[in-house]
Amino acid sequence: MHKFIPRVGGTELWLIAVIVLICIALSLTTDTFLTLVNILDLLNYSAVNVIFAAGLLVVLVAGGIDISFAVAASVVQYLTATTLISIGGGNWAIGFGLAIGFGTLLGAINAAFIYHFKIISIVVTIATFNLFFGLLMFLTDGASIYLLPDWVVDRVVFFELETSNGWAELTLPVFVMAVVLFATWLLLRRLNIGRQIFAMGDNPEAARRLGIGIGKMHYLAYGWLGACAGIAGLMQMHYAQEVVPNAMYGRELEVLAAVVLGGARLGGGRGTLLGAVLGLALVAITQNGLNLLGISSYAFRMIVGATILIAICMSGDTLDALRTRLKRTRATTRHGEVV
Repeated sequence: MHKFIPRVGGTELWLIAVIVLICIALSLTTDTFLTLVNILDLLNYSAVNVIFAAGLLVVLVAGGIDISFAVAASVVQYLTATTLISIGGGNWAIGFGLAIGFGTLLGAINAAFIYHFKIISIVVTIATFNLFFGLLMFLTDGASIYLLPDWVVDRVVFFELETSNGWAELTLPVFVMAVVLFATWLLLRRLNIGRQIFAMGDNPEAARRLGIGIGKMHYLAYGWLGACAGIAGLMQMHYAQEVVPNAMYGRELEVLAAVVLGGARLGGGRGTLLGAVLGLALVAITQNGLNLLGISSYAFRMIVGATILIAICMSGDTLDALRTRLKRTRATTRHGEVV
C-alpha cells in the first residue's frame, strides 16, 4: 500500500506549511473563505489548471518548457465544438476523443520543431503561442460559441449539499482531474518510459548513449501536454457552458509558476506531481484570498511574476552554480590570486 502514497520531500512540506498559514490567515480575515461552498468552488475552478499542470510537469521533467498550452486548449475548444455541431451533437466519448486528438496534434507540432529543427523549446512555444492564438482569433473573428450540444452544457454533479451559504457541489472537471493526475503519476513513476523521460531531462547525451529514443521522448512529453490541454479545454467548455476564444489566454504563466514553485526544475530531470498540485493550490488559494479581500487582480499578476523569479533563483541549478563559484573564489583567494 505504501507504494501508492506519494513521498513528501522538503519542498512539499514547505508548501504545505505555507498553505496552512495562508488558510488560517484568510479564515480569520474573511467570513466566506473557510466555507464548504468556497472550498468546492475553488476546487471546481482549479481543476482545469491542475490538468494543465500535470501535462506541463511531464514537459519540464523532460527538460523542455511550453507556454503555448493554454492557447492550444482554446484552439481545441473551438475545433471540438465546431466538429461536434457539424456532426449533430455527439457524446462524451466523441468529445474526449476529439479533444485528446486535436490537443496531441498541436503538441506534436511543438515537438517536431524542437527536435527536428533543434530549436530551443521556449522559442518554439513562444512562436506557436502567437501562431495558434493569432489564427484562432483571425479565423473566428473573436466570436464565441453559445449553442453547444446539450450533453456539454448539462452540469454533471457528483456531490451536492445545501448550506447556509448556498449549494456546495463537486462537478465533472474534478473527477476528470483525478483521472488525469493518476494517469500522469503512472506514466512518470510506474512505467519504464517515465524513467526514460527523467533520464533525458537530467542528461540528454547520456540518455542517448543508453539507447533512449530522444525524438520519441519529445513527442511523448509534448503530446502528453497537448492531450492534457485538450482535456482541459473540454472541461472548461463544460464548466463555462460556452466557448470563448480568449478565455484561457494568460493561464500559462500561473500554471508555470505553480509547477516550478512545486519543485520542478527548469533544466529538467526533477519534479513531482504532488509538488505541482501543492504549488497550484498555493497560487489558487492566494488568488481566491485576494478576490475575497477585494484586492486588485493586478496584485495577483505581480505575485505570479515574483513567484517565477524566486523559484528560478532558488532552483537547484542556480544554487549549484553559486556554490561552485564560492568554492572557486575561496580556492583562488588561498593562492593569493585576484578574483
